[in-house]
Amino acid sequence: MVELAAERGKRASSRVSEEGAGWACQEIGTFDRLRPAEKGFTWLNPVTLWKSRNEVLAGLFGDPSGEVREQWVAALRERGADPDFRITPEVGESFDFLLVGDTGEGDASQYAVVPGMLKEGAGTAFAILASDIIYPAGSGNDYRDKFFRPYKDYDAPIYAVPGNHDWYDGLGGFMRVFCDASLKPKPDRGIRGLLWRRPETIDEPALAEARALRGRPAQQAAQPGPYWVIDTPSLLIVGVDTGIKGTLDGEQTAWLRRVSLDPRPKILITGKPIYTGNAYKPSELEGGGTVDDIVRDPRHRYVAAIGGDVHNYQRYPVQVGDRVIQYVVSGGGGAFMHATHTIRRVDVGGVHEDDYRCYPLRGDSLSFYSQLYAKRLRMRWMYLTPDEAACIMADQIKNKPVRPVGAVTITRRMRWAARLLGSWPWPFRLPVDRVFQHFLSELSDWDTPPFFKQFLRLSVTPDHLTIRCHAATGCLRQELEPPVEDEVRIPLS
Repeated sequence: MVELAAERGKRASSRVSEEGAGWACQEIGTFDRLRPAEKGFTWLNPVTLWKSRNEVLAGLFGDPSGEVREQWVAALRERGADPDFRITPEVGESFDFLLVGDTGEGDASQYAVVPGMLKEGAGTAFAILASDIIYPAGSGNDYRDKFFRPYKDYDAPIYAVPGNHDWYDGLGGFMRVFCDASLKPKPDRGIRGLLWRRPETIDEPALAEARALRGRPAQQAAQPGPYWVIDTPSLLIVGVDTGIKGTLDGEQTAWLRRVSLDPRPKILITGKPIYTGNAYKPSELEGGGTVDDIVRDPRHRYVAAIGGDVHNYQRYPVQVGDRVIQYVVSGGGGAFMHATHTIRRVDVGGVHEDDYRCYPLRGDSLSFYSQLYAKRLRMRWMYLTPDEAACIMADQIKNKPVRPVGAVTITRRMRWAARLLGSWPWPFRLPVDRVFQHFLSELSDWDTPPFFKQFLRLSVTPDHLTIRCHAATGCLRQELEPPVEDEVRIPLS
């Protein structure tokens, strides 16, 4: 049985007040002093889209990630890597660690997470980055300002599982930084090989200079491969590499089955979430079956599965036999925000809407995007206040607004604004929600609060695992006291 913690009054979250959500930010946080002066990339640039072409090519001609991953793993084994890719940190039965997903845009939204992460991360044993360490295409030459610089003051090791964007560089940058490995993959044949983006040549002196930013002994980490298991007395943390399209190759599949037989309780860290947007995406295994088949097997004792890739926070408590597995999306570590207001009333996996959690709240997501597009399109009528947006979402989801709202009458103007933004049905079939999620969100990054970013702090004891979702709005108040947007306590015994 899972126990949900009560709301914390001293750190008013978005579930309590508009101020807790970061609306009407009275004072911007200190994050802006940390980020580089150079302007980062933009998704509106055709060059950026061309660098990211491997996603499209993998969909058209097949994903070669599994074949290339096996080449990387063979090279690691030749130099004596641990057969089970184990990481053994010096921790006792009780310890804490951080998890941050989809970090590497190198802009204000990534750096806005850093001050709260450092505050809540004091005393943690290590951190894990889950998916898309470097945007847009995983280059090893982008790690200075998108990894080493933002986390230079986090005084503990950082481990990572790659995301699809890290694979656009053939995993070259990721493997060089986290595994100190280099490889020239075998040439790919056919049309895919002709069009495929090749890994960038890494500027080694510049990389060495960047490494010095995280050069203290306490920060050093030895990661054995692109997938791994962190071995601790109370819990195994199993990280898998889902490549570009989410499929695990045969060797990684055999490894995952083997390490999952350990009798200790486990959590899975994955580049692709298993439940997201009220949909089930279990990730296929080469040879048949899915990653979730392994997670659900009672012999394996998985208590949670946490994935990045989607840039917000969601939690689905799924009843599996006589136990509950917490399926979590945690991709709010720095990249543009994926909307939550396009998520319909939750019923996937038997999860009841009242037991589902997300951040940002659907109403805040709708209000923010209405504000953004009202300004960009110069259509003031599109703007929906947080109260108006919350009431629209409550009407659509058929629940009470999460936080108290004033008296609101839903008008025709409000309905049309909500339709255009994908949260109110059209009188005819039109998949606006999918268009919004896959295209408009990616073209809508911003550099001023509120950011609606988040990170996790996980506390482990022999008896319980506690997962806390902390918000990062970019406002000073939430920077000094990062609000707890969600908290769940999971029995391990």
